[in-house]
Amino acid sequence: MRIMTDLAGKVAVVTGGSSGIGLATAAVLAAQGASVAICGVAQDETDAAVAELSAAGHRVHAVVADVTDERAMADLMADTVVREGALDILVTAAGIQLYGRAAEARAAEWDEVISVNLTGCFLAVKHALPAMRERGGGSVVIVSSVQAFVTQTGVAAYSASKGALNAFARSVAVDEAQHGIRVNTVCPGSVDTPMLRMAARRFSDGSDDGERRVIEEWGRVHPLGRVARPDEVGEAIAFLASDRASFITGASLPVDGGLLATVPVALPQ
Repeated sequence: MRIMTDLAGKVAVVTGGSSGIGLATAAVLAAQGASVAICGVAQDETDAAVAELSAAGHRVHAVVADVTDERAMADLMADTVVREGALDILVTAAGIQLYGRAAEARAAEWDEVISVNLTGCFLAVKHALPAMRERGGGSVVIVSSVQAFVTQTGVAAYSASKGALNAFARSVAVDEAQHGIRVNTVCPGSVDTPMLRMAARRFSDGSDDGERRVIEEWGRVHPLGRVARPDEVGEAIAFLASDRASFITGASLPVDGGLLATVPVALPQ
């Protein structure tokens, strides 16, 4: 098996890096040679993530910080540069999902989703850009969703936040191209993460078996017939972060098992 070292010598920050897609991405980046700073909101979760990745021989450290706190994001980027000497890659994977239709959702819930998913990304990107400019270039990869393009019922705030992330990424990509900084989004379909399992339990009978059945049902909607593993999204992110994607910027890459390629009207067998 060929061991990829595309990111050797690179320094990465992953927000939302203590679980789910963020943790898997941190593992992939580190396995390809990057030094990775994991940002999470819970001390025990970030400690566990660092222990797991360090045990695998990866160079990682954790920072507990709230992505909605501008000072915390500024400190995260500045401290990473002091610790590692540079900042080459930013992955913004922090996100939450609250359910509600526009007519029934509370304004506070809307604000919370937009604050974490959209403003949190903006603050991380804002404070990473100066270090990347100083470095002479860099790569930002934003974790969006297929729900930037299509939507389920009852996810007004979430879909709005993800659509805005894609627009934000295009804008920053155009603005920062002159500095050699590339900005892209990945748009996953259903991924087997704690967030997905929490949703599956909510919409099942609450049992482990019910959760499993709902996830399998959601998987069958994807043409590949299953939900994704977090590392499959992490591999796509690592590609966009690497020099292999050196002429890709302002793009939104579906990692969705063909979900966006299909329509829910099937012909008779």
